[in-house]
Amino acid sequence: MQPPDMPNRRPVIAVVVGLLIALAVITPLAWLLNTRDWGILVMFVVPFAVWGLIWLGRRLADWAGVGPPPPSSGREDLR
Repeated sequence: MQPPDMPNRRPVIAVVVGLLIALAVITPLAWLLNTRDWGILVMFVVPFAVWGLIWLGRRLADWAGVGPPPPSSGREDLR
C-alpha cells in the first residue's frame, strides 16, 4: 500500500512498457518488410502482432488501474 502523498506511477510505467514493446515488435517487422524480397510474407504476421499489442495494452491498462474512457454524449461540441 502506498502512502497517501505518493503518486500512483503505474499508468506511467504501463505507457512506457507498452511503447517499448510496441517499438520492439513493429520495428523489426517494418524493417523486414522494407528490406527483404520475402518481406511481403511478413504481412501475414502483422495482424497477429497488432492483435497482440492491443491485448497487451488492455492488460497494461488493467494493471495500471485505468478504467475505460467515459461514454460520449453522442454529439460532438464543435464550437
